[in-house]
Amino acid sequence: MNPPVSAALLHSRLAEFIRPDVRGMHAYAVQPSAGFVKLDAMENPHRLPEALRAELGQRLAAVALNRYPGARIDELRAALARHAGMPTGCALMLGNGSDELISLLAMACDVPPGEASQGRAATVLAPVPGFVMYEMSAKLQGLHFVGVPLTADFELDEEAMLAAVREHRPALTYLAYPNNPTANLWDDAVIERIVEAVAEHGGFVVMDEAYQPFASRSYLDRLMRHDHVLLMRTLSKFGLAGVRLGYLIGPAAIVAELDKVRPPYNVSVLNCEAALFALEHANEFAHQAALLRAERERLGAALREMPGATPFPSEANMVLVRVRDAAAAYEGLKSRGVLVKNVSNLHPMLANCLRLTVGLTEENDRMIAELKDCLS
Repeated sequence: MNPPVSAALLHSRLAEFIRPDVRGMHAYAVQPSAGFVKLDAMENPHRLPEALRAELGQRLAAVALNRYPGARIDELRAALARHAGMPTGCALMLGNGSDELISLLAMACDVPPGEASQGRAATVLAPVPGFVMYEMSAKLQGLHFVGVPLTADFELDEEAMLAAVREHRPALTYLAYPNNPTANLWDDAVIERIVEAVAEHGGFVVMDEAYQPFASRSYLDRLMRHDHVLLMRTLSKFGLAGVRLGYLIGPAAIVAELDKVRPPYNVSVLNCEAALFALEHANEFAHQAALLRAERERLGAALREMPGATPFPSEANMVLVRVRDAAAAYEGLKSRGVLVKNVSNLHPMLANCLRLTVGLTEENDRMIAELKDCLS
């Protein structure tokens, strides 16, 4: 057994061989949730009916775990293309969740400064507050990240976005549709003007539709109006958060280039088979999404009647709510066995905001009752 490394030697080793920016980062935190009503991570709380679980178990048991993923992955791509209604002329790329796709996009667009037209590292641009992985993936890849604040009511600041696009000429511009954690859809006319502005310098726009099952609109029918827009979705909110499967749709020639940086076999045979099974039973997941949309409206109505709570409109499976003291409300809920997300420290615009995942009816009832008690 090797002797323990001294603290001084460990510090010296980290300082020499681990990037300073990585040492200065915080890892993505996942809250311990055992024993709680878990309403912090925008998961679909519904499980499959027992008969379908048994059928899925038989399917997974028959998978050849001793073999690398093969042609079945192509079948999954085709099934997802049919499910999404992928337009003609597009192609589809798979990722181990959307997180991997975001990382791969940063990797593919990391043109060395000497070769870039602006003579510096490529830029990733996104409205903030938004999904933290846009910024984290950009910085881990050595790219420049520009966050453009939303307006006070969490809408796109059109003037600021257009100015940032023209100044920074971003390689990647992310527009989450709906946004996380604010849960809203943005003005389509503003989005189109931003998309057109990005086209002027040749960058890419990524429409992130992670919460599409709960939204009233999609960008898919507008995708082929442009040759620089990519659409990203995930099966996590569909109901397979544990499977880790995301996909990217875009013009075939662009996707072919992006796919070159994807690791081989990045989707396991088990993930593949579970996703195929889910798509075969898409009606069940559509039913679950409908139940959650109805619960979202009920939760929003209850929050609007709650003294000291200001909920914001939602098109996702979460509701952002501002309270007088988010830290106290979060701890109060946690002490009562309900786990939500305190997002108030993610961005100044989210001061005293909690993000509440829409759960099962009984879970929402308990959250409503406990939050009302905390606020009183």
